[in-house]
Amino acid sequence: MPHSQTSAPRDSLAGVRLARGASPWLLPTVATAALSLVRARRSKGAAAIAVPTTALAAGMLWFFRDPERDIAQGRVISPADGVVQSIMPWKDGRTRVAIFMSPLNVHVNRAPLAGTVTSVEHIPGGFVPAFNKESENNERVVWHFDTELGDIEMIQIAGAVARRIVPYVPQGTKVEQGERIGLIRFGSRVDIYLPEGVETDVEVGQKTVAGVTRIDRG
Repeated sequence: MPHSQTSAPRDSLAGVRLARGASPWLLPTVATAALSLVRARRSKGAAAIAVPTTALAAGMLWFFRDPERDIAQGRVISPADGVVQSIMPWKDGRTRVAIFMSPLNVHVNRAPLAGTVTSVEHIPGGFVPAFNKESENNERVVWHFDTELGDIEMIQIAGAVARRIVPYVPQGTKVEQGERIGLIRFGSRVDIYLPEGVETDVEVGQKTVAGVTRIDRG
């Protein structure tokens, strides 16, 4: 059974469920495409413009999609759709799992465990490609959750195109595992730190699905 989604998206267009925070980007694009299509009936110049604007609007609809998910069972589940970029032991005993999200992935992120959001910190930075090592200094939002496994840290990292991270829930919010907690616009990365003693059940290059793929080994 899927968990309740207290932060369910409110945006929609033509029956497509869209991510919260999509409107500032999507509505102007769709409006421009619609206007171009109307004018295309009377002008060849407008018709030429209608093709790329309509394609862009369709691409934006695809990018900002937010499908429902049947949340998997497991102690830690993936917070993001994407590909496991790296699995690294940390000096404090934790293990960092980095998930790269391409522009083709769903960019709504979900809570890896049930718990309470103890902090949501925005850290300014650069915008190099998220697969680049220098992305460690990119714009980011650092999350901490108080869970049954203790403190869990998750970081949303902006990429070369993704210049806006939109948290859905504030500090102090109790979240269910798999609940939507935020959006990164366009290509980006999400890191999750597993506590000491928790082994990973994914490998580098493996595709992940937010709310579905189990990260830890039970």
